[in-house]
Amino acid sequence: MTVAVTYEAGLVFQHFGHTASFKLYEVENNEVVSSRVVDTNGSGHGALAGFLKAQNVDVLICGGIGPGAQTALAEAGIQLYGGVHGDADDAVMDFLAGQLAYNPCVRCTHHDHSHSCGDHGCGSHSCH
Repeated sequence: MTVAVTYEAGLVFQHFGHTASFKLYEVENNEVVSSRVVDTNGSGHGALAGFLKAQNVDVLICGGIGPGAQTALAEAGIQLYGGVHGDADDAVMDFLAGQLAYNPCVRCTHHDHSHSCGDHGCGSHSCH
């Protein structure tokens, strides 16, 4: 399995569409066996889903992400864990341990909408 994290200076970068690099983690038997940082070469927003698919990414951990990018990732078969903050390596370790704190409603708090998250029930649950 390959896990990607939006990456800047060791931290989870907070805007998927503007990330300049991803840290990719190769995972076997629920343990990280290698990692590397890859440059997006200026790709942005929707093109990043294709970039990740070409890298054989299975899981993405990121900060904020818009609905269009979420759709593109879903179409590419990439599982999304958004709204994550802090150290990238720690986030991956937490993911592998089943303890990653993420926001399943991340798009509601990142992009402008004409409603609040609670209007459609999204804000009624806590992060996992």
